[in-house]
Amino acid sequence: MKSKDPSLNVCGQSLFVDDLPLPEGTLYGAVIPSPSPHGRIIRLHTDKALAANGVKAVLRPEDILGANEIGNIIQDEPLFADQEVHFLGQPMGLIVAESSSAAQHALSLIDMEIEDLAPIFDPREAFAKNAFIAPPLTVCFGDVDQAWEHCDCIYEGRVNTGGQEHVYFETQSSLALPLEGGGIKIFSSTQAPNLVQIMTARVLGLPMHQVEVDVVRLGGAFGGKEDQATAWAVMAALASQHTGKPVKIVLQRQEDMVMTGKRHPYSADYKIGLSKQGKILAFATTSYQDSGASADLSTAILERAMLHATNSYYIPNVKITGACCRTNKAPNTAFRGFGAPQAMFIMESAIHHAARSMHMEAEQIQRINLLNPGDSLPCGMAVQPCNAQKCLDQADRLYDFSQTKRRIERFNAKNSMVKKGMALMPVCFGISFTTTFLNQAGALVHVYTDGSVSISTGAIEMGQGVNEKIALIAARIFSLPRSKIKVESTNTSRVANASPTAASSGADLNGNATRLACLSLVERLKKVASEKLGAGDDAIITFSQGMISIQGSQEKLSWEELVTTAYLKRVNLSAQAYYATPDIWFDKATGKGKPFAYHVFGLALVEVTVDGLRGTYSVDSLRLVHDSGESLHPLIDRGQIEGAVVQGLGWTTLETLRYAEDGHLLTNSMSTYKIPDIYFAPDIIEISFLEDAQNAFGPFHSKAIGEPPFMYGIGAYFAIANALCAFDPEAEIAYDAPWTPEKVFMTLNRKKSISTEPS
Repeated sequence: MKSKDPSLNVCGQSLFVDDLPLPEGTLYGAVIPSPSPHGRIIRLHTDKALAANGVKAVLRPEDILGANEIGNIIQDEPLFADQEVHFLGQPMGLIVAESSSAAQHALSLIDMEIEDLAPIFDPREAFAKNAFIAPPLTVCFGDVDQAWEHCDCIYEGRVNTGGQEHVYFETQSSLALPLEGGGIKIFSSTQAPNLVQIMTARVLGLPMHQVEVDVVRLGGAFGGKEDQATAWAVMAALASQHTGKPVKIVLQRQEDMVMTGKRHPYSADYKIGLSKQGKILAFATTSYQDSGASADLSTAILERAMLHATNSYYIPNVKITGACCRTNKAPNTAFRGFGAPQAMFIMESAIHHAARSMHMEAEQIQRINLLNPGDSLPCGMAVQPCNAQKCLDQADRLYDFSQTKRRIERFNAKNSMVKKGMALMPVCFGISFTTTFLNQAGALVHVYTDGSVSISTGAIEMGQGVNEKIALIAARIFSLPRSKIKVESTNTSRVANASPTAASSGADLNGNATRLACLSLVERLKKVASEKLGAGDDAIITFSQGMISIQGSQEKLSWEELVTTAYLKRVNLSAQAYYATPDIWFDKATGKGKPFAYHVFGLALVEVTVDGLRGTYSVDSLRLVHDSGESLHPLIDRGQIEGAVVQGLGWTTLETLRYAEDGHLLTNSMSTYKIPDIYFAPDIIEISFLEDAQNAFGPFHSKAIGEPPFMYGIGAYFAIANALCAFDPEAEIAYDAPWTPEKVFMTLNRKKSISTEPS
């Protein structure tokens, strides 16, 4: 029997926050949004709204018993705006009513006046005005200034990457229930229940043990519910504390898109120096991160971007500068890849620029500079083991780059209106939180007297299959069928102080904690089995397919018999275990250390076809070799790769955030924001796992899977660029993602370079 989650999801029977049975008297919350991107609050009259039919309360900062602050890394984010507003849609208060429609109606009765102040929407403008979330950082490796003198070729340029809407199926949702003694229980759609617990306690003025947070599953997240689920949960809890009633908040899709942050847009300058043979001798980059109005996770995201600035290449002289620039947009936040996609795009743009200018192929420069075992990254961490070259070799063997190139050249020679392009995209992605103390997890495992097993961890199931992997770890250790294992909801009362399910580390951290708890139980049960079977102290006890035996003997016990015997002997059938990733450290001030337990490697070959008349294109195929260690569940890992690839393609090609001059988000609904669908997805996504790959840190030698495959989608950008160069070798390629069809059309028609002769 497999996990119930997939079948429940397919049948529409999975329960999310909005599906939970509601206690009698449940109230509904509607957030009062700021109508201005930046301004001083002159007055906010709520009398009419409070008098409206069905309205029970209108909450403002003065109704908060604790602190009006939900900032995590930096405390610069009020729950409700007080005195000033800093982005359109910023919460100014909460209407609490008997129905959702009554709460929404009351919003129209709010009377406010805001004195507009000059907003900043561009990160480079913010940088020029010293509007920072935190001071800019610079990391150096080698001596860049000296290295320029030894470079045969030096190129400089600018790169822009856009934001990206998370488009999770389940919008931000929370339900808070009052408990006896003044406590609060929250059902939240969050990746970080511990953070919700901390912030709720802070705002409500309660000790943490008075706040219980429970998460069954999420309807998607992609990073958008790591920090940004917190506000809505805290608001629901505050309203519940104030009214003594259960309170539910579920954002409508448009509210969610306007009020929540996105992937950080980046603008960056680069300078790259190479030898005539294509060896990169020096690389410098300055990134201007559009952080939005408050910190959220921006500083951590910038750190990871800087740690991945050289992607999968060894460069002996590097200077990386980054700044978290404060703008008057919703605070931007975590998104799959956590800054690494933006950094890798800059690196690949610099290589593509250099290759064109040197009349080389980008593949040549990529091959020459690929990481080798023992090479060091700019943070000083040696990459060992290093599978970058192994991934390239296996991909070349399977997909034959030269043959693909010749086939494309033949096609392009025969077609004037349609051209093909290809590109390689290597990936090197570090696994661990760069904030070292977050790399810890706990697990609680119960074996019941009927032999069934219950597991509680801090991992959040959001469609990525982490619960299934955790269950398989336990089933493997106990040698039981999957049907014997249940993974419970994630609850702060069962597993305390859990780190967010993020950084691709959910299965690693919580899986290893589960493994240790199960092994502890196995050791206890082996002693019971040894006594029951009359074995000596040196006997080897084996667990196999629900049976326990002594090696070399015919005597056996069933799992159920063993558990019953242990219970009757008063042996503890519960185990709690703790896991902390060993041998990692990172100095945030210097950008030096060993921040990652290991790296995930991979390489993709992307092929596209561009219609030169219309500017449209298709991603024909994406073939890749991915380093998954010894996969715990190959089917789950394939699904994660496919989803990440298409999401990455969307970021670099289609997904565009548009704002009006006054800061209003124009792409604020699914009718105006374009995401890749099944018709856009490549006809061929061919996945091969790296052969002979192991990992000492992952459960049963597995590797993390969630984020690294996202970066393969970057290859499509450069495949499209190469197709444009097939139309016109002198085409001006602006490294400005996403590559929308409009941009492709304008690039092609800038010089009227396309022949209109029939092929």
